[in-house]
Amino acid sequence: MKKLLALVLALTMVLALAACAKNTGTNTGTVDTNGAAATTAPADNGATETENAGSETENTPAVMTYAEYIAAELDSAVTVETYVQAKQSWWDNKANLYTQNEDGAIFVYETVCSEEDFAKLVEGTKIRVTGYKSQWSGEVEIIDGSFEILDGSYVAEPLDVTDLLGTDSLIEKQNQKVAFTGMTVESAAQYKWDGSGSEGDDLYFDVSVNGTTYTFTVESYLCDSTTEVYQAVKNLQPGQVIDMEGFLYWYEGVNPHITAVTVIMDATPAA
Repeated sequence: MKKLLALVLALTMVLALAACAKNTGTNTGTVDTNGAAATTAPADNGATETENAGSETENTPAVMTYAEYIAAELDSAVTVETYVQAKQSWWDNKANLYTQNEDGAIFVYETVCSEEDFAKLVEGTKIRVTGYKSQWSGEVEIIDGSFEILDGSYVAEPLDVTDLLGTDSLIEKQNQKVAFTGMTVESAAQYKWDGSGSEGDDLYFDVSVNGTTYTFTVESYLCDSTTEVYQAVKNLQPGQVIDMEGFLYWYEGVNPHITAVTVIMDATPAA
């Protein structure tokens, strides 16, 4: 009887110790200052960070390739990364910019821009522009936008498009930095398109190649009357042969904004 009682007591003690050991192994809590076990919830920082990262991605506009920008519908929201090639003007915290990347060019019209940021936009500056694709008199551009300055630099080389003048494919080079070679001056420059302006206004002048005449412009916001090109165009004479550089702007047809002119042959004197 004593042996049986002793065996029962020993078995009870073993079971109690086993239960104690089990509880000790599975308890992941901490002990508070009163000695009671305090439960700790599993950490979920990883899941929260993932969710936040997803939210940031959703809120960040996707950057388009140039081909995607060209394919986008007019009036749709667009975001592109491009490089400033020239600054046309700044007024009332808005800027007009000629920009281009390795694939094509984009004119940015009245993007929000402080005067301080405008000063930072030197030739080659990389920017990310978000706005709306629009068209005005044939000129496709981004309007009502904003931008941020990014790391990186790119300055485009002028593309000679002389042979594309008069072809349907010329518009594919719209807004690019371009060159025209061997063009003949057909008329002296005049102030404004109708000749009604004065010093400081846009200059318009006619040039020709292969028997077709085109009107080119010195845009006074881009190149004002103090610039070399403005003064050079003022002094052009009919019959001179010239090379030019500028931007392939569009207004009711091709309307290049000229930034440089070189006379390569003087006019032939009249007999």
